[in-house]
Amino acid sequence: MTELLFSEDSYLTSCKARVIAAVTGAIQFDRTVSYFTSGGQPGDHGSLQLADTSEITIENTVKDKETGNILHLVPEDTPLLSVGTEVTIKIDWERRHKHMRMHTCLHLLSAVVGAPVTGGQLWTDKGRLDFDLPETSLNKVDIEARLNELIVRDVPTSTRWITDEELEAQPELVRTMMVKPPTGEGRVRLLNIENIDLQPCGGTHVARTGEIGQVVVRKIENKGRHHRRIIINFKETV
Repeated sequence: MTELLFSEDSYLTSCKARVIAAVTGAIQFDRTVSYFTSGGQPGDHGSLQLADTSEITIENTVKDKETGNILHLVPEDTPLLSVGTEVTIKIDWERRHKHMRMHTCLHLLSAVVGAPVTGGQLWTDKGRLDFDLPETSLNKVDIEARLNELIVRDVPTSTRWITDEELEAQPELVRTMMVKPPTGEGRVRLLNIENIDLQPCGGTHVARTGEIGQVVVRKIENKGRHHRRIIINFKETV
């Protein structure tokens, strides 16, 4: 199995790693800083630096649905690396940091709206959450103001782990309806935004809400009965 260094430190931008398996277009390592596509957050891009200083592009990072292995996708014409080869994995930090900022902001949005989440996705410049809400009036101006107030408050975030049994005993921690936190490995990671939000999450996040920067509620969409979508952008990209 691959040791997921980003689970303990989202700010790591590189690490030494050894190849444990390789096929055309995909490589598995013993450890990585590269986040894999999951929970609405895109997988990291970046590069692999070899001992001779040459580099291989990481086009994406994914989790194999059948094996659960973390795969670093590379161009298909890349020569196969031998098992045991040591490389340095480097992520595209500018892209990752935007994902971290937006992911933390979506947790704040979940706290502001306070309804069950039915779906979500984020990109480098925007994010969305879908909520299970009856026909109701969501005030775009009010939501935006409350979000930015929490951001400006600059409260710290932290992660901790609980057991599967502890999570089962606290079902109120789970806000997502369609996607449940991964269980079966004995423990689940929680993201805590101090005095604002606490819920399971395996994604990468900023250390303080102030790091998110100001945001704009771009659109609120009615996607059907009990289905409201809120789309937010970083103010800097509008």
